[in-house]
Amino acid sequence: MIVSIEDIQKELIDEFSMFEDWEERYQYMIDLGKDLPLIEDQYKTDSNIIKGCQSKVWVHAEMKNDKLVFTADSDAIITKGIIAILIRVFSNQHPKDIINAETDFIDKIGLKEHLSPTRANGLVSMVKQLKLYAIAYQTQMK
Repeated sequence: MIVSIEDIQKELIDEFSMFEDWEERYQYMIDLGKDLPLIEDQYKTDSNIIKGCQSKVWVHAEMKNDKLVFTADSDAIITKGIIAILIRVFSNQHPKDIINAETDFIDKIGLKEHLSPTRANGLVSMVKQLKLYAIAYQTQMK
């Protein structure tokens, strides 16, 4: 069964709402980062680094059965948690669904407002990069 981007976003909103404070939410993000499908070392290249992030974040995308599958890694634990959340939302989805997806779940879980300005900018860069991968693959499919 295919789980839609919207359903995954709702799950995340529900999961984050279970925590009382941001200390617990940060810990949860760190835990999510530990479960991140890790990028293979061969893809940890400069061309896979997301520009605009203070930390190093590598993302690799490939098509499998008409769906875009992302793997990633970061050298910072909070950033690794952030990319883990985004990959959970966007991985194993059709490129057009990624391109058209709303990202207001980020505001609903309060993520952007609880990040430093540089991390918030990095978050925007991560979302933009994942969508750019989707656009590139969508173009190839036509």
